[in-house]
Amino acid sequence: MKSNKILYIVIALALFNSACKKALDLNQQGVYTSDNYFRNEADAVKAVSGIYSLLEEEDYIGHAECTFDVPSDDYWRSGDHGEDEGIENLTYDASNAAIRYPWKWRYEEINRSTNCIINIPKITAISADVKNRSMGEAYFLRAFGYWRLMIIHGDVPIITEDDYSKQLFNVPKSPIEDVRKQIESDLKQAISLLPESYGPADRGRVSKGTALGFLTKLYMYWEKFPEAIATGQQVISNAHYALAANYQDNFTRANENSTELLFSIQALQSVVQNDFTVYYIPRPWGGYGFSQPLQGLANEFEANDSRKAATLLGVGDQIDIGDGKGLTTFTADLSATGYVFRKYAVFNSAAAGGGVDHTFAVPLMRSADIYLLVAEALIRTQGAGAGDALINQIRHRASPLLKPVSGAGMKELIHERRVELAGEGERHQDLMRWDKDKIVDIAAIYNLPISKAPIDQSKNVVFVRPKNYYFPLPQVEIDKSKGVLIQNPNF
Repeated sequence: MKSNKILYIVIALALFNSACKKALDLNQQGVYTSDNYFRNEADAVKAVSGIYSLLEEEDYIGHAECTFDVPSDDYWRSGDHGEDEGIENLTYDASNAAIRYPWKWRYEEINRSTNCIINIPKITAISADVKNRSMGEAYFLRAFGYWRLMIIHGDVPIITEDDYSKQLFNVPKSPIEDVRKQIESDLKQAISLLPESYGPADRGRVSKGTALGFLTKLYMYWEKFPEAIATGQQVISNAHYALAANYQDNFTRANENSTELLFSIQALQSVVQNDFTVYYIPRPWGGYGFSQPLQGLANEFEANDSRKAATLLGVGDQIDIGDGKGLTTFTADLSATGYVFRKYAVFNSAAAGGGVDHTFAVPLMRSADIYLLVAEALIRTQGAGAGDALINQIRHRASPLLKPVSGAGMKELIHERRVELAGEGERHQDLMRWDKDKIVDIAAIYNLPISKAPIDQSKNVVFVRPKNYYFPLPQVEIDKSKGVLIQNPNF
């Protein structure tokens, strides 16, 4: 997105009973509430922009949500956040700060979205196209909030429009089946309302393809494989969501224009910092040095797979960090594991002032993910080889030197998802859903020495079934509910 980066800048909206005064003793100039704010098309657009702005929150998608992938065998948490160690080693409890942080932002996203869903239909001074688009965005973003709650916690409270209108927010958990149905309903609404694509002024908004992609993911977690195939094919067959010509194109400054980015976090240099990117970059280069890739991930790449060089920086590799000194060599002191994620190490040129590039659009979902989910669904319903064509499209795009698969089963599919989506928050959740179906043994994988090499290999990470399939609800939320919320089993 170029001219409309305002989507991701925190909008100064007074949607929640806030007032505006020029000075302490002057008459109040205006009060906005949900009842009187939604007057025209501009108000609707700004209200929806206020939902998008939450994606930049450091304690939500900006960083905290990434913590839920650190138990995986792809990377070490690093950093100085003690709460992350408990998540990584599966020793967390309901008081863990990483579990507490994003909860409120997920529900803030749901609340802001519901506010728009209730009030935008009341606006008369608005074009049909903008009204439909805005409603579609609100339905999608509400579904996304519930999606994150569902895959992290399982059973969670559903706040209905009636609850919202009555300001009734302390409600019991709903079963995961009902949460899935809520997400499905919202995504189907979004699909019916959103456009297929946008012009330059509106790039970055969610599209019909975004909603179709997440509906495909929902059906995979729900194990509704025929539905996943049918929905995912609508993404794969649409040129608006085509794979980028080169894998590395998804991780460059220009990637905001990529058709492959179905959903992304975008920011604006010197206005809104993209914390997601900063966390992956070494401290001496202007980042925080978290989430360092492990040797086991590096070993997973095949010899001719160019995705390795696009994904990882290893000792001896070189990169321009925009300091005006040309190429900088990555040295062992920059990472305890010997690697960092190159795909997130994006810098401004020296001529542009150098430093971390905050205009880089961080992918939250790419079309490649959907290709591989459909391939998986085909394999699991039709048998080995049914997903070959889709897997080979991904492999050929990665490198023409990679040998095509033939008769690929789940082993090959699991490999492809790991290397294609490395560091994009999919690995731990993938392993858990495969473990539930006895396709993999997640406990054994997490206890392999290479899983945390060269970090402390003496740690015994114990994955307990079914306890560790979901994280607990934050204890503070249980306490505030006065008995309405019931903690997940085993916590």
